[in-house]
Amino acid sequence: MTIDRTGLANFLRHRRESLQPEDVGLPRGQRRRTSGLRREEVASLCHMSTDYYSRIERERGPQPSEQMIAAIAQGLHLTLDERDHLFRLSGHHPPTRGSAGEHISPGLLRIFDRLHDTPAEIVTELGETLRQTELGVALTGDLTTYSGPSRSMGYRWFTDPTSRRRYAPDDHSFLTRMWVSGLREVTTLRGPASRAAHLTEVLLARSEEFRQVWNDHEVGIRPREDKHFIHPELGALDLACQRLLDPDQSHFLLVYTAAPGTESYEKLQLLSALDPSMFVE
Repeated sequence: MTIDRTGLANFLRHRRESLQPEDVGLPRGQRRRTSGLRREEVASLCHMSTDYYSRIERERGPQPSEQMIAAIAQGLHLTLDERDHLFRLSGHHPPTRGSAGEHISPGLLRIFDRLHDTPAEIVTELGETLRQTELGVALTGDLTTYSGPSRSMGYRWFTDPTSRRRYAPDDHSFLTRMWVSGLREVTTLRGPASRAAHLTEVLLARSEEFRQVWNDHEVGIRPREDKHFIHPELGALDLACQRLLDPDQSHFLLVYTAAPGTESYEKLQLLSALDPSMFVE
């Protein structure tokens, strides 16, 4: 496929100018005169330099890579149809849709962007964390930095003993069964050529504990609403976890709250005073 520089530049410019700061979780500011987002704001949302993004809008520079286009699509809160159009304009084939996709829907992002004062994360059906709020990082550590199979919390649960430290010991047995049950169901649903099937094969080869529980053939073990965390600074926190599903991409938005007046509620207020970088796993 050939890049359509003019079409790409016009599409990006139109999308940028149609978005307001509050649409993407940014403060508006009192003296703002720009209609839509500034280029530097889009560049920041896409985790790239302003110069790089500006050159694309000005029909200059090299052809953007698939990774860069994916970042722009996510930063501009594009729908899947808009994302696919952007890929074609840039001279690339669109990524596969469905359970293996990591493009977060605009609706889910709009909710996520408003959770500044709440621990929250967006995860895939394999337990891969795609986004976290700052309080989410303060609660569980930064879970977005892993690569390969380690991106899955279920994989880390069976291969890295330190991954269990933030969860109450009394819950470990249930969580072990839950992860295996969930992976079995996803593997059956997605088929033998899926990422879930590959993750299962890797865990069967690397974890005796996983093999033993896998052989029990349990299904239907669902996550509990009550979560019991062990925080390195604040100690035990008893939280409720609400789950919102995006069925098109099989992504879950997890939001952690505590009942007002409880000790855990007070501890959640203290989380905002902690530096999230202290708790990178």
